[in-house]
Amino acid sequence: MRKLFYACLVAMLFATPATAACYSGIGCTDEDWFEEDDLDYLKCGALWELRNVIYHERGYCFKTKRAINYFGNDECEYDDAEDIEFSDVEWNNITVISDVEDYKGC
Repeated sequence: MRKLFYACLVAMLFATPATAACYSGIGCTDEDWFEEDDLDYLKCGALWELRNVIYHERGYCFKTKRAINYFGNDECEYDDAEDIEFSDVEWNNITVISDVEDYKGC
């Protein structure tokens, strides 16, 4: 079941990079408050993708080759992440994802 969810997560990230992404069991990146327990089973790669999809949705211009190759910068607006005005929900989700990444040693 987890493999199926992970496959759906990756597919959704590729399918909807410019709009808020929603995931079964987690919620939508811009509407639902993520919790660590909901993300604990995700591997580092999926956590990285989930965190960065929020930045991508808000128009961040990525700097690393990995992120540029994955998300692209065609429609980016912000060179500095500090210029992005994240909603409280988005900022919470970024923080929770980062906390899980840190806990897992990603």
